[in-house]
Amino acid sequence: MSNRVPEEVVEKIRSSTDIVDIVGEYVQLTKRGRNWFGLCPFHGESTPSFSVTSDKQIFHCFGCGAGGNVITFLMDIENISFQEALSNLGGRTGIEVEVNAPGDSPNAPSKSDQQLVSMHEFAADMYHHILMNTEEGQAALDYLESRGFTKEIIEKNRIGWSLPEWNYMAKALQRKGFSDEELTTSGLAIKREQSNGFFDRFRGRIMFPIMNESGKVIAFSGRILENSKEEAKYLNSPESPIFQKSQVLYNVHQARSAIRKNRKIILFEGFMDVIAAGKAGVDNALATMGTSLTNQHIKQLKRFAQEIVICFDGDDAGWEAAKRAAIALNEEKFKVEVAVLPGKMDPDDFVREHGSEAFKEQIIGKPHAFIAFAMMHARRYKNFQYENDLLQYIQEVLQLLAGRSTPIERDLYIKQLAGETGLSEEAILQHYRKLENKSIERNRPEQPLKPAKKVVKQVTALHRAERLLFSHLMADSSVMKKVASDPTQIPFASEEFQALYVQLLGFYEEWDKADFHKFLETLQDAELRKLVMETALAERDPEHAEEEIADCLKHLEKHRVEQQITLKMQQSKEAEKQHDIKRALLLAQEAIALRKTL
Repeated sequence: MSNRVPEEVVEKIRSSTDIVDIVGEYVQLTKRGRNWFGLCPFHGESTPSFSVTSDKQIFHCFGCGAGGNVITFLMDIENISFQEALSNLGGRTGIEVEVNAPGDSPNAPSKSDQQLVSMHEFAADMYHHILMNTEEGQAALDYLESRGFTKEIIEKNRIGWSLPEWNYMAKALQRKGFSDEELTTSGLAIKREQSNGFFDRFRGRIMFPIMNESGKVIAFSGRILENSKEEAKYLNSPESPIFQKSQVLYNVHQARSAIRKNRKIILFEGFMDVIAAGKAGVDNALATMGTSLTNQHIKQLKRFAQEIVICFDGDDAGWEAAKRAAIALNEEKFKVEVAVLPGKMDPDDFVREHGSEAFKEQIIGKPHAFIAFAMMHARRYKNFQYENDLLQYIQEVLQLLAGRSTPIERDLYIKQLAGETGLSEEAILQHYRKLENKSIERNRPEQPLKPAKKVVKQVTALHRAERLLFSHLMADSSVMKKVASDPTQIPFASEEFQALYVQLLGFYEEWDKADFHKFLETLQDAELRKLVMETALAERDPEHAEEEIADCLKHLEKHRVEQQITLKMQQSKEAEKQHDIKRALLLAQEAIALRKTL
């Protein structure tokens, strides 16, 4: 597959990209010595066994065996083809790579999805041009600037303006060659019911593009200039094959590097909050798209950081949403804090009223711990003069403490509860223990009849010999010429190494010299890539290469002869059962002769 792109282009992209930067966008990495470590994104684990080596530009998981270089990492993590991974990396380094075959990967974006993305990119460019360069967009531009939007913010977020005309965008898309079906599916245009043709979904609105993790536009949110009872303040794109609200986090493409640097995510309710936070210099900000935090969102968040500060609106709905999100994230072992806005303010209100510095230092810089926020939430609208309110408050707080707090946190908050309510610490602790026991019983897994034994993969002498031999073959093409002198004989016993041997033979027919990275990129099978990485990391002795190779070949030949002996003895027994004594005796004699060669 690598021959579709000139090798000098592949090498230029590979050498221009630091694997630590790319992997760091998906995995929270910590430096230890010369290597970087984190939790493997390819299998669930609680102790980091995923290693990235900067000087060798490779990654390897000691848990599941995944490994490779920066190109194969993108292929595996995004489930895309070699060319698509090259195009992705090339776009980051300013090297253009044309993707000739978008369907090479089974889960790669389909041609129809790519068409939808192209439509949204075209629309975003047109909306932005109208806002920034035409008289028709001047009123919207003035409005944005009056709200504190600088030209830099507008450019960064690709904000635009849709003309208050019925079908100028639909016509523009049709002139670009997009079909009626694509117009309908995209959500940018709506088919007329009473007559032929389409009308634009977005008319006379400030357009905020919604982008995917690669920075490509997949949807829009359009805002009217002035509040009106007749029109909704915001109008969003409908869900489509490229846009599902439950899976999209706003601003990932721009926030990734800041999140990696801060090791923390600031989570907002909506995209306008993220833009407001950006004005205040809060760059590690993400937001859901007008929907509650979902399991898909949480799964994505885990890729970036384990610490999250929730900053939702200060109204009742914001407090409730913050509590739900905090509990969901706490259940998934995130370190959760909540930044509380005063009154019923949203982030934009606060920034405009109190300034960027106050927002960054007083709100984002001083969040409340999860349990402290939960106590604040439980205390709202309660009057401790009433017994029911008092008991309900204690119950709500202790339920959250049970199973979620350390002994120190428990003592701290029970002491705080006693001070607030006037009840004794002993009485509150006793009630807490009852709730904690119930929590433990509820969450206790069913005990298996026998303790599950940890499965340890046995590395046989045969596997070691195959691995070491293949390591020499990958490192030196001249070794392959010697070993492959008999084209009818494959020296390997296992199907996996036989497949790799055939692939490596083909590789050396195209490329004269050994190149581990280049060979790795030709493999489409992720399991074979794992085996290659395991082989590449095997210790071999270049000074005694001939002796090691000879020992490996000898061991593999011995294994091949032993298999032949076993087969002939089985055939001999079968012949004996069929009363073919002559054939049974001949097969037994052949087995004995083979055994003597050992």
